[in-house]
Amino acid sequence: MSKKYIRVALDAMGGDLAPAEPVKAAVEALEKRKILHMTLVGKEEVIRAELEKYQYPEDRLEILDAREVIEMAESPVNAIRKKKDSSIVKGLRLVKEGTCDAFVTAGSTGATLAGGQLLVGRIRGIERPPLAPLLPTAKGPVLLVDCGANVDARASQLVQFAQMGSIYMKNMTGIENPRVALVNIGAEEEKGNALVKEVFPLLKACEGINFIGNIEAREIPEGAADVVVCDAFVGNVILKLYEGLATMLLKKIKAALMSTIPSKIGALLIKPALKGLLKEFNITSYGGAPMLGLRGLVVKTHGNSEAVEIRNAIEQCIQFKKKDINGQFVAQMGLGAQKEKALKDPAQESTAQEEKGSF
Repeated sequence: MSKKYIRVALDAMGGDLAPAEPVKAAVEALEKRKILHMTLVGKEEVIRAELEKYQYPEDRLEILDAREVIEMAESPVNAIRKKKDSSIVKGLRLVKEGTCDAFVTAGSTGATLAGGQLLVGRIRGIERPPLAPLLPTAKGPVLLVDCGANVDARASQLVQFAQMGSIYMKNMTGIENPRVALVNIGAEEEKGNALVKEVFPLLKACEGINFIGNIEAREIPEGAADVVVCDAFVGNVILKLYEGLATMLLKKIKAALMSTIPSKIGALLIKPALKGLLKEFNITSYGGAPMLGLRGLVVKTHGNSEAVEIRNAIEQCIQFKKKDINGQFVAQMGLGAQKEKALKDPAQESTAQEEKGSF
């Protein structure tokens, strides 16, 4: 395979709408991006049956047969170790081996997080890789880091989250000096639990980031920061509330507009403006949540992802590779002397982690 391609593996069996939506996303992404090579991972006969619906460049699409699927209810670590023929494990191994640059899945979040660390491995010097989705705000997207990977994070890890988040936003969105804020129950430095009290002065003293202080959750939708830092417990609550509130509001707006004849007429008049607003706040337009700090890129999309979200996640992978985000992490976080070992020897650290059975 030519080295000119950016190589992305996609879990064709992961998620509620697999294999139809992942396969559709792969075909659409290949049509849009000539630099892309896709590997669909899953049951070969199922994938081929789905591909019969489409025309696609056969020289840029491969299938890797995987006979097992990790279910949502399974223990993540046990599933990664026992189901070696699963689409998630095989997809992650493609990244570990350097065959693919990135892996995208709508499958089990727990298995993806565990497998990312056990199989792909961390960049040397990174303590914990966070899960970092983009969320819509009134002033553009905000990066929420961490939203699900590290429930019991330490202060030093939150500092690294802030550093990686700042580098990611600067390079991926073009924000020159991203505003970094720490989620807390008030703006004052002395407020909060032991963790946020410990991390505040560390972020304040951290060079290379534009730390603007504490932020309350209500300020996030207003766009008060570009990078929002917290442990995964807090981050996941924010994420789920964000998604649930958005769904509820959309239902209420639709019901109100359809409730009477005058309101239906009004709905027709405001339809163009409303359509634009809904598009702006559509979370699927941002793709998935990357695990930052791994030696290769792993992106987790929603379990009910349709083709558009998966396709946008694939585009994330392309931009991540083109802009060498991992290289930026190493260069800007004081890991430069170890760059070659950190990024080009994925087997060493991940094997050690497997032996320890740790994250």
